[in-house]
Amino acid sequence: MKSYAAVDLGASSGRVMVGRVGPDSLELTEAHRFPNRPVRTPEGLRWDILSLYAGVLDGLRAAGPVDSVGIDSWAVDYGLLDADGALLGNPVHYRDTRTQGVAEKVWATVPAAELYAATGLQYAPFNTLYQLVAARSSAQLAHAKRLLLIPDLLTYWLTGEAGTELTNASTTQLIDPRTGDWSYDVAARLGIDLDLFAPLRRPGDPAGLLRPGVLEETGLTGPVPVTTVGSHDTASAVAAVPAVGERFAYICTGTWSLAGLELAAPVLSEASRAANFTNELGLDGTVRYLRNIMGLWLLQECLREWGGPDLGELLSAAAEVPALRSVVDAGDAEFLAPGRMPARIADACRASGQPVPRSHAEITRCILDSLALAHRRAVFQARELADHPVDVVHIVGGGARNALLCRLTADACGLPVVAGPPEAAALGNVLVQARANGQAGDRTEMRRLLARTQRLTRYEPQGSTAAWQAAENRLSR
Repeated sequence: MKSYAAVDLGASSGRVMVGRVGPDSLELTEAHRFPNRPVRTPEGLRWDILSLYAGVLDGLRAAGPVDSVGIDSWAVDYGLLDADGALLGNPVHYRDTRTQGVAEKVWATVPAAELYAATGLQYAPFNTLYQLVAARSSAQLAHAKRLLLIPDLLTYWLTGEAGTELTNASTTQLIDPRTGDWSYDVAARLGIDLDLFAPLRRPGDPAGLLRPGVLEETGLTGPVPVTTVGSHDTASAVAAVPAVGERFAYICTGTWSLAGLELAAPVLSEASRAANFTNELGLDGTVRYLRNIMGLWLLQECLREWGGPDLGELLSAAAEVPALRSVVDAGDAEFLAPGRMPARIADACRASGQPVPRSHAEITRCILDSLALAHRRAVFQARELADHPVDVVHIVGGGARNALLCRLTADACGLPVVAGPPEAAALGNVLVQARANGQAGDRTEMRRLLARTQRLTRYEPQGSTAAWQAAENRLSR
């Protein structure tokens, strides 16, 4: 067996996992977990990137001897380096307000329909393209010589070598999903200098060796290679969907829910743009055709405001609340910013003429019903827009542990749900490293290994989907 360190950074925490891979075995253990606490400065909301890097180093020290290291994280955000390779300030958080109103300025130069036809990316106010336009007059961007997306920045600090991993680059709204290369026309029209980006890398490519200083600090014995993985955590998670065949949908759940299909080619139709589906790149030239849904962020923010009640007890109480009493649009940008989440959910229910949830259990049930309804909407629309049949829905990521959410999603979709693995992003990260080391085969073989070695739970749909359609009709009035 060989060992691989998977650095997996989420929006609220980071972890270093150790995957051990053998001919018919796949084991994953947690070496180190650390918080990811953004900081609100006078300039706005920023990532504490130095704390994250310290957590990575602590994790590699705890991991012990490994055959390779891979890094994945959330998408779109970046750090800027000067001519000496020094970081120019803490990276801006995608929930920062600097991109408000920027999209309209971009569309005045490149209309929204043209932008979608060129890049296939859904509208989200925090896409890297909008961030760069918002930063156009900033001193930092004026002095920058290199832009590195978050996992590429950490890889650079570990190895001293710069690259831009493709699955994450595809979230910038500057990649053509048909060619897997930059959309040069879009960048030129918007005055974005693509020379800021390091050369593109693909999952499986070598990304350098741990620097001597890193080896000394972590206690590792070199050489230790860093392997490029699907550095967008969703790309790694989709690679770890334990599906049989191609007739499946996936929902990667955590702070966000990413719901969609794995396709061979992008869907760039006007109907797809109107439905706000995105075409991001995945492993082996695949397309992750999906929609962003607010996900368990809604519940996380409520738990934070409520002082951290016991989640198990809260979910048990929520299961006893009448179903679909009140629902909100879990894709509404109204819920993007932090703060006052219970009150904002109540306000949305009041504005739509529905009963206002008041207790913690009622608000939690409203959130989970709303997420299941959003999952249903995304799966149904993706299957129609891509003309791609779906026989089963796979839920991976942290939400796979939420039995109530999984059961509600099965009921809403009228399809079986297979839940697990919850650490899909780390497993996908490990498997790409193992494949680069000759220990894993193609995506089909990787998924067979996952199905044989990981604990999965199947939820069969119960009852009619009519009540879910009625709830959908309430939201669309």
